[in-house]
Amino acid sequence: MARAFAAERMAGLEDAGWIGRPKADLILDDAERRQLQQWARRAKTAQFLALRAKIVLRCVEGGTNQQAAADLGIDRSTVDRWRVRFIAKRLDGLHDEPRSGRPPSILLDQVEEVIVATLESTAGRDTHWSRASMAQHTGLSKSTIGRIWKKFDLKPHPQAALALLPPPRSPPSTSSRPAHRARRPAGRGLAD
Repeated sequence: MARAFAAERMAGLEDAGWIGRPKADLILDDAERRQLQQWARRAKTAQFLALRAKIVLRCVEGGTNQQAAADLGIDRSTVDRWRVRFIAKRLDGLHDEPRSGRPPSILLDQVEEVIVATLESTAGRDTHWSRASMAQHTGLSKSTIGRIWKKFDLKPHPQAALALLPPPRSPPSTSSRPAHRARRPAGRGLAD
């Protein structure tokens, strides 16, 4: 060991690079680069997709995944995951995969039907929709109607009609004297 150091001197003290599995090369074509830059810069892009695009763009610049993670302020395992997914599936790999579990039982068309009916129509002869009447109209349950109304902050009662009602009157006064005539304090004369 001492002979190796004596032979190499200071060059023997330099770090020998990262030891471990070599990374697969990450090469982009022009169309992929443009799409990733668009996702990373557009304000309307979903945040998860923008971050994944930034990860891939940073990895293309070179360096380790650890350096890319430090530059982006995220964990190295996140950089590892999205680098591998991009290499395997390219741009499609950056989108979320379908999640496990039961699919939603209420279709978006049904939710839209409830919202439109609530806002644009009335329940026959009634002045407003109730959970029961909307449930009967749409074929959904009363609790489902309640959840939809709550999620979209819908109040099916006719708010405009309530706003037009006059404010309640105060109860009539029991005094025979009109309210605008004040009583003089006792013991005060007119002339001082």
